Formats: sequence, C-alpha cells, structure tokens
Amino acid sequence: MQEYFDELTNFATSQLTGAEVLTTGFAAEESDFIRFNQAAVRQAGRVLQRNLGLRLIKGQRHASANTTLSGNLELDRALVKEEIVGLRRLLPELPEDPYLLYATDVRSSEAHGENELPEAGDATQTILDAAQSTDFVGLYAGGGIYRGFGNSFGQRNWFSSHSFNMDWSLYHQADKAVKLNHSGFRWKQDAFVEKIESGKEQLTILTKKSKTLEPGNYRVFLSPAAVWEIMGTLSWGGFGLKDHRTKQTSLLQMIEGSAQLHESVDINENTAEGVAPNFQDAGFIRPDRVELIQGGCFRNCLASPRSAKEYSVPTNGASGGESPQSLDVSAGALENKDVLERLETGLYINNLHYLNYSDRPNCRMTGMTRFATFWVENGNISAPLNVMRFDETIFRLFGSNLLALTAQREFMLDPGTYGNRSTFSARVPGALIEDFALTL
Repeated sequence: MQEYFDELTNFATSQLTGAEVLTTGFAAEESDFIRFNQAAVRQAGRVLQRNLGLRLIKGQRHASANTTLSGNLELDRALVKEEIVGLRRLLPELPEDPYLLYATDVRSSEAHGENELPEAGDATQTILDAAQSTDFVGLYAGGGIYRGFGNSFGQRNWFSSHSFNMDWSLYHQADKAVKLNHSGFRWKQDAFVEKIESGKEQLTILTKKSKTLEPGNYRVFLSPAAVWEIMGTLSWGGFGLKDHRTKQTSLLQMIEGSAQLHESVDINENTAEGVAPNFQDAGFIRPDRVELIQGGCFRNCLASPRSAKEYSVPTNGASGGESPQSLDVSAGALENKDVLERLETGLYINNLHYLNYSDRPNCRMTGMTRFATFWVENGNISAPLNVMRFDETIFRLFGSNLLALTAQREFMLDPGTYGNRSTFSARVPGALIEDFALTL
C-alpha cells in the first residue's frame, strides 16, 4: 500500500511544469464489516478502497481534486495525469488565497501500527458465543486504516493503524435497550464478555416498570459514553484558534477569565495514542500531545495552517475544522466498583443523544438521556427511567458541580463509516456530578 502511494506521488510530481507545487493525500482501508440482529449475522463483507487527493499550487492559487484508485498502476497513473491537467486549466480562473499555507520544510515520517486483530470469522464467533440468549443488535468494523502525504519538495509521510469498533445494543422492547461499545487495537475477549454480562444485568432491570422524574436538579453519574457525547459537542468549535480569535468559541468565558473547570480536569489532544495520523493534509506534523485544558484552565488552541497564517502564529498541525482528533480526558480517583455507593441516590446515565448548544457563548448544552438510564436509591439500582431532557453548562458539569472522575477510562472510536471508517477517537472517564439540571 505504501509503495503504491509512493509510486503515484512520484509520478504525479513528474508531471509538474514551471513553478508548480503539488501535494498528495492518500486514504485507504481494508475493513471487515459484520452486522448483527437477534444475535445472528445478517450481513458480512470486506471493503478495500483507495483514494488519492491532489492539490496543485502556483503562487497563491490552488485547486484540488480527489480520485478513487483502481489498484492498477497503469490505469491510476492515467487518472492522476488527467486530474493534474484539469487542475492546471482551472488555476488561472481562481483568485489568490491570502491564507494559503503548506509545509515547505521536508519532514518525512513513517508509523506502522501492529496488526493484532483477530480474523473476521474468529471475531464473529466470539461475539455470537457471548451474545447467546439476547436480542443482540450491532455492527463490528475492523481492519487496517492507511494515510499518506507527499509533496513535490520530496516529503513523504505514512501512517497505518489496525483497530476495531464493536458498537451494539441489547434490545428489550420499544425504546428500552442497553447500548454498549468495545473498541481498540487488540480484541480483549474477557473485557467484551464482561460488558455483555453487565448489559444483561441492566437489561433485566429494564423489564421493571419505568419511573418518571419531575424536572429538577439531581445527582448523576455519567458513564464514559455519556461523557464522550458531551466532549464531542465541546469539540465542535471549542478549541479552534479561529473560533477563539473571532470569539465564537463555546469556551469564551474561559479565555476571558470569568470561568474555569474543576482543577482535576485535564483535556489533551493525544495524537500519539489515537487512530488519526500524525500529519495533516498540508504536510505539517502534529505533536504527540497538545495540552488544551490543564488543571481546569485553558492552555492552547488547535491551530490549522490557514488560521496560523491569518493570525500569524505557528500551526500545531490541526485539521481544517480545528477540532480534536484524539481527545484525551484525564482520569480521576473514583473506582468503578464504588460508583453506585458514591452516587447514593440519583441517576445512572449510560448514554446521551441529540446534544446541541442551547447557549453557545456560555457553553450551555441540551440533550436527551438515552437507552438504559436508571434510578439509584441508597447505592442500588431500583428502576429504569423514562427519557428526560437536560440543560447544563460545561462549567457546572466539569467545574463547580463535578464531584469525581473515574480512575478507569474507556477508549472510544467514532462508529462513523460514511465514505470511510472514522479516525476520531477519545479516551474518557465517567463523571459523578451533583445538581444536574433535568428540564423536562
């Protein structure tokens, strides 16, 4: 795969004339997809795809194209040549881009992730064995993800990783289900079985009569999956340099000094332990770690090349959207086994969904509880809860009202597969929070 990318990049750069500059971006995957319903395989397949992005640059003008590769070098060379000819014709018609910035210092790199995944058939059998006697519904996606960057200055970057994501629900009836996830770089059967058994126990509780709460403030425990939903919303415009400079960031109160998070909260972009490559499509290298929030205080923005050029600051290799690709939230001291005892009386929330900002400048979010949410009394789960809406600020959730973060964290992979498997990941703890506002 890497040699194929190098061959095409070398060929593409040989087609340049005059002062033209070219960058290439390669995205490929070899993925197994297995869809389950009622604890049986309903669909299985393997996807092998390769895509090449080309950007032709002359002065401050640039044009881009993407093409799907066939895997036949002769045919793909012809495709690349045709795309470059088309881009060359287009360039004179385009305006100059004052914020164009691309890497000119050659910093080549290679990162090859080990393949420790089971064969698709083996993974399927272990899943089916554990899911017996349940209405198990889910999707397994696993395999190799490959990314490459090249330019006409001679820079070559390569990244590969092998990961899996098993996203599933144990279904009871109507809107009652337990949603769980198991993902990472190595299949851990014991951990998967443990989650299945925990889900079965929660499924039994879902058969009881549901309890409806009055709107109000409650003590809650947010599972890592629920925390991930909140952090995903926060990542939408929370950490980007442009959002900060234009004061559109949801963390405006933090950068103006009127608010901060709990001192135990550290949030980082942890590229070294994620699934995303350590370079981006303009050729800039991402550092292993960027401290975004430390000790509850804001530290650094994610700066894409365009924003870096516009605001005259160094880029740290952020993507164009300037959102974290490998989010990492620090662990706390609360052990998982002690969660119910510490919660005492309140809500155990497994999942949230439909999150959005209700007041972006004040980082206020709203959303719904989802799937298995339980009422806990005196440290014991007593009943499932009907769906409720919450409305809270990040400064209360992970600031003044945060009681504890769990010592154990979950590694989460975005289950998105539209176009290709997502490389967004997060490592997050659960959170014990007081006075969580349920509005209806």
